[in-house]
Amino acid sequence: MDLYDYNTVKRILGKHGFTFSKALGQNFLINPGVCPKMAESLSADKSTGVLEIGPGIGVLTKELCKTAGRVVSLELDKRLIPVLDETLEEFENIEIINADVMKTDLNVLINEKFKNCASVKVCANLPYYITSPVIMTLLESRLPIDEIVVMVQKEAGERLCAQVGSRLAGAVTAAVNYYADSEILFDVSRDSFMPSPKVDSVVIRLKIRKEQRFKIKDEKKFFTVVKCAFSQRRKTALNSISNTMGISKDRVSAVFDELGLDLNIRAEKLKMEDFINISEKI
Repeated sequence: MDLYDYNTVKRILGKHGFTFSKALGQNFLINPGVCPKMAESLSADKSTGVLEIGPGIGVLTKELCKTAGRVVSLELDKRLIPVLDETLEEFENIEIINADVMKTDLNVLINEKFKNCASVKVCANLPYYITSPVIMTLLESRLPIDEIVVMVQKEAGERLCAQVGSRLAGAVTAAVNYYADSEILFDVSRDSFMPSPKVDSVVIRLKIRKEQRFKIKDEKKFFTVVKCAFSQRRKTALNSISNTMGISKDRVSAVFDELGLDLNIRAEKLKMEDFINISEKI
C-alpha cells in the first residue's frame, strides 16, 4: 500500500468517510523522502521503543515499525483509528491508542508499554498549533526518553533550536536549552503535505541531557523569570520582568546593575547565565 500516492490516500480516506479537520491541524505527508529520513535519524534498532504522537494515516508509523522493536502511537482523532488499522495491518510491533497526549500520563505509559526496551525515543509530525505545549510537556515531565525527533513549522523549529541570546530566541528556546541539545536536521517544503499548508517545515532533534548543564537553585523561579522577560518583547527585559512579576523597577534595576547588565537590554540578548543570575538575585 503506497501511502505516498495521492490517489491511494484519497481512496482510503474516502472509504472511511474521513474529512480533514482544520481545528486539529491535519496535514498528511505524501513526500516519500521525508519519513524514511526521520526514522533513520533516530538510530533505532530492534531493542528500541518509539512513542509517536499523531500518526495521521500511518506514513511515518510504517517507517518506524521497520526500524524499531516496538512502536506506540497516540492518535487524538478517533476517526483515524479504523484507517490506521487498515494501513498498518502488516505490522505486529505497533499499538495505536486513541488518546490526547496532553491528557496522558506519559511516564506511566512509557513504563508500561516499553518495559522490555533498551531505550525509548519520541518521533512525531506535530500539528503546528500545539508544537510548543507538546515539546514542553515531553521535556518538563522528565520522561525516561533519550531523544525527540519531530517535524514542526519552520519558524517554530528555528526558535526551538536557536542560541539563547540570539535574535530568534524566545522563552521556549531557554527551556529547550535547559533540558536538551537541539539541532535542525533538514527542511521540508509545504508541498510535501496533503493538503498543503501555507508554511514550510523543518525536522529537529532534541537530545535529552543525562546530566544538567546548568546549576539552578530554584528551577520554578528561573522559568518564571524567563517567561516574564519574554512576555513583552517590545519592552526592555527590565521593564518586562518588573511589570509581569510585580516587582518594583528599582529592585530589578538594582539586580541588573549588580550583574553588570545594560538596563536597556532586551530579553533576546540575555544568555542562559544571565537568566540564572537574575532569578537568583531577585
